[in-house]
Amino acid sequence: MSKKIIISGGGTGGHIFPAISIANALKKIDSSIEILFVGAIGRIEMDKVPKAGYKIIGLSIEGFERKLSLKNVIVIFKFIKSFFKSLKIIKSYKPDAVVGVGGYASSAILYAANFKKIPTLIQEQNSYAGLTNKLLAQKVHKICVAYDGMEKFFSEDKIILTGNPVRSDILNKIDKSEALKYFGFTNSHKTILVIGGSLGARTINQSVLKKINKIKESNINLIWQVGKYYYNDISEKLKNTNLDNILVKDFVIRMDYAFASADLVISRAGAGTISELCLVKKAVILVPSPNVAEDHQTKNAMNLVKNNAAILVNDSEAKELLVDKALELINNEDKIKELSENIASMAFHNSADIIAKEVLSL
Repeated sequence: MSKKIIISGGGTGGHIFPAISIANALKKIDSSIEILFVGAIGRIEMDKVPKAGYKIIGLSIEGFERKLSLKNVIVIFKFIKSFFKSLKIIKSYKPDAVVGVGGYASSAILYAANFKKIPTLIQEQNSYAGLTNKLLAQKVHKICVAYDGMEKFFSEDKIILTGNPVRSDILNKIDKSEALKYFGFTNSHKTILVIGGSLGARTINQSVLKKINKIKESNINLIWQVGKYYYNDISEKLKNTNLDNILVKDFVIRMDYAFASADLVISRAGAGTISELCLVKKAVILVPSPNVAEDHQTKNAMNLVKNNAAILVNDSEAKELLVDKALELINNEDKIKELSENIASMAFHNSADIIAKEVLSL
């Protein structure tokens, strides 16, 4: 009889892409395994999971406001409703194990699994544990982490250091000239890739837009993922600008080509993105988002900075410093090489496979 696994979490690409990677790794080990995803209605997982070939059930669940708010009364009501729906899912699906990858979407189904004494595992991507995972950790059986020192959040006997799963396609071997042609560039210029996460990053976009003429006049290419929320506005602002060396995209689907094109990356400091940058060995300027719980992106970034594996620019300083620093750095080949070598030394390999085996060992 085939095993059945529930995987839950999402809200951002940083949560759902690792979740899909774990699912793919489970199917690679045993193709007969049945996998069901549980996510939050209206969030990215409801689109990305079916496209990856998996079934998903949505819960009407939201995250807490981190300040006193009447909205939290509604959040509590939705959690209770989602918890009882999760109990019904578990009763109907009869999973052998339940996996949570973080984000509030995983809370209800993990609590329900623990209540029903189903084996559970959570995966914490960040160097600073999220609230959902800190609460769940008391009952789960195993906790897979990506950073040393996580015993300050979790019971040491449950922790397994695995690294973060990443999209397997980013490791495709692609020649830089081929990658540049894919994006429409016919030259071999040094190239900066700007990625603000799956939804875009306002400060990074504003920083690039402010000094777009300086970029246009430089001898580099720019691949700029602005995010779907910002694409129309930025396209309108640039409609009368000659963009021969600048490509503006709402979302870059083929990240393997994007990374192969890039000599330098500008990015937020989400855990999943950092894990990918380590594996593809890219020099990076990190601009941590200030709008995340416990300022965990700054903590993620500092793990690299202290090892001379990344450059940090604070969000508050980015509009003035980011582009100038990037243009200076991309022409410093020795520093680019140093950053690339150091970030590569921090990579975890085969994380999804390791986590999948831990799931099956439950």
